[in-house]
Amino acid sequence: MPRTIFVTTALPYANGSFHIGHIMEYIQADIWVRAMRMQGHTVHFVCADDAHGAPIMLKAESEGIAPRELVARIAAERPQYLNGFHVAFDHWHSTDSAENTELSQAIYRRLRDAGLVDTRTIEQFFDPVKGMFLADRYIKGECPRCGAKDQYGDSCEVCGAVYAPTDLRNPYSTLTGATPVLKSSEHFFFRLSDPRCVEFLQQWTRGERPAGGPRLQPEVYAKTREWLGEEGKLADWDISRDAPYFGIEIPDAPGKYFYVWLDAPVGYLASLKAYCARAGLDFDALLDPAGGTEQYHFIGKDIVYFHALFWPAMLKFAGRKTPDGLNVHGFITVSGEKMSKSRGTGISPLRYLELGMNPEWLRYYMAAKLNAHVEDVDFNPDDFIARVNSDLVGKYVNIASRAANFIGKHFGGELAYSGDTSAMQADLQATADSVRAAFEAREYGKAIREIMAAADRINQAFDAAQPWVMAKAAAADPAQKAALQDICSRTLAGFKALSVMLAPVLPALARRVALELFGGEREFAWTDAAVLPTRVGAYQHLAQRVDPKLLDALFEPPAAPAPAAPRPGGEEIAPVITIDDFAKIDLRIARIVDCQEVEGSDKLLRLTLDVGEGRHRNVFSGIKSAYRPQDLVGKLTVLVANLAPRKMKFGVSEGMVLAASHADEKAQPGIYILEPVPGAQPGMRIH
Repeated sequence: MPRTIFVTTALPYANGSFHIGHIMEYIQADIWVRAMRMQGHTVHFVCADDAHGAPIMLKAESEGIAPRELVARIAAERPQYLNGFHVAFDHWHSTDSAENTELSQAIYRRLRDAGLVDTRTIEQFFDPVKGMFLADRYIKGECPRCGAKDQYGDSCEVCGAVYAPTDLRNPYSTLTGATPVLKSSEHFFFRLSDPRCVEFLQQWTRGERPAGGPRLQPEVYAKTREWLGEEGKLADWDISRDAPYFGIEIPDAPGKYFYVWLDAPVGYLASLKAYCARAGLDFDALLDPAGGTEQYHFIGKDIVYFHALFWPAMLKFAGRKTPDGLNVHGFITVSGEKMSKSRGTGISPLRYLELGMNPEWLRYYMAAKLNAHVEDVDFNPDDFIARVNSDLVGKYVNIASRAANFIGKHFGGELAYSGDTSAMQADLQATADSVRAAFEAREYGKAIREIMAAADRINQAFDAAQPWVMAKAAAADPAQKAALQDICSRTLAGFKALSVMLAPVLPALARRVALELFGGEREFAWTDAAVLPTRVGAYQHLAQRVDPKLLDALFEPPAAPAPAAPRPGGEEIAPVITIDDFAKIDLRIARIVDCQEVEGSDKLLRLTLDVGEGRHRNVFSGIKSAYRPQDLVGKLTVLVANLAPRKMKFGVSEGMVLAASHADEKAQPGIYILEPVPGAQPGMRIH
């Protein structure tokens, strides 16, 4: 049955750029969302910048700008990362928004009215040098449980203990190094220790997902058992901060603000609400606790406490829908070590893209390493090269390049199958069903193994049939020709099924396979796996192998840019693009069969082009100053064939011919259309 699903990733803090850990989480969630949509489910996938708190306030202060200016600058970076790695959120919002203010204050009021908010006068650490109360993350000291040094004021990264900043031994301010002093301040607390909260959390943490399986992974559930214990003793949660603070004001409490960890998860709802307003959806109906929408959060293991205890309890007692599951992952390491820029083991997502590395290489590699457990993911450069080159290119892409060339050469792209195909179709569907289930269970590594095992079987069957031998005999032996068409058709049917299975991981490549290679009218759905294709287009390059030098460059800090030298033509080279960007442009050989001046235009010529399509195209080109029409007739040139037609007052232009000119045409006049070497034929694609 079709399901409606609400999915988020953890909100990145808006005081810095994305790192590879963010990208790993977004890729993981994006794969799951795509896999679920391919089943026909409706999935609302949103995220937002976590834009409040002392770190942003202090960083903005150090730069001499307002906090909102800092947040806006960081937010402007987000699209290049998300688009670059094909992560397709429906909406990206900010916790510094009207929606988040409204929802956070409304949830607080409901909790207060339910008797779950207390006010208490507490002693709080104050930095006498900075002149402000210190947020937990600006206090360090020794863990009160295990004695580990340099632990933050809210939790220990070594033993996982959670405590109050005043519990630390030998505390110090990370802002000034000063020993903090205790000052009294009235604070607001969410009563997580209330028996109602404890009873609810005992039940919620043991709950099941609507589609089956536990709400929490075994490792996460075990952690909640530690925190809840047999007697269910939980500490109340300080949800307020004193001015100066960049955040949302607490209603009816001048000078008091919500601690960032209260309004940050509410940002999930705020982002969805903003998206609903834009998409014309009913937000309240969508998240009605009695409704059928499922709610899942992809998060890292370091923020389980907030998401497995505070967040569901807040939602429950504010009368809102509670999450149906947490999908928790580990950290990312490089060759078994924590990432470190100084040791050359850090991975910059932006540098990855700037080097022109295919984002789908990383998506595939991450998928091959991820599973449903809370395990760290290790990026090993040698393993990365081997998996991409051997599996993705050597096994998967190689299938299409081998079989499609035979079909194109001997059968004009037509596919035909000899004998009964039901067993083959049943096998493809069974494999696709197993892979689909593995993706839904977040067992991505298992899914990739099954896909590659199927690729091995397809390659082995192709090799065993020896189509190259059949091709030699096909001209004289109709039976051999039919057998050649059959094995190549079956091989391409297998390739299509593999492409369906890989579509959540390789969305851009799968889109090209669906729309271009097999001439489909939409992207793949799971039901396409066993549908046999009947025609295949001319094979176009789908993926290239990883050059090991790229990995060396990825781990080298980028050199300082040298002064720009004058370039031929007087123009700087345009920004770097990827091979996928280039592949979107369809460049074709065209013959100019006629050329005429355009009446009423001082710049345009009307070119009539043969592009090998069985018809002629008209293209208007601003080259009148450089060419007489009669001199161009019969010449070959290069056409951008997939450019959207442009309606002009002189007619419709169906493409663009390529020409070169100097940036400063006054200094160096001249326009030169590109002319291919004689021998090229109209319709040939330029790679």
